[in-house]
Amino acid sequence: MGDIELARRRLEAKREEIERQSQQAAQSRETVELDQQSVGRLSRMDAMQVQEMAKAQEARRRHDLVRIDMAMRRIEAGEYGYCIECDAEIPDGRLAIDPMAEKCVDCA
Repeated sequence: MGDIELARRRLEAKREEIERQSQQAAQSRETVELDQQSVGRLSRMDAMQVQEMAKAQEARRRHDLVRIDMAMRRIEAGEYGYCIECDAEIPDGRLAIDPMAEKCVDCA
């Protein structure tokens, strides 16, 4: 397992990125108003579809925030970088790509 402080910084950077994306996308998740005068039926359907996609993206972001919290707990417990299934060491390259990874490639 590589540098724990580097892992902590990566996780914090990922958290900040997710929170920034969430704030930027907040308007896309707002309720689509029913105003047939200014928005045609197809445009409203498109807006509703965009809203649903934005909600799904937000759900993924919230899931990633939970994964970040779990990874931070593993750091504090001295368990970060080890597979939660088989206890094998997770390669640094995998953690560099996904600092929230909790399983080795074989168990994932």
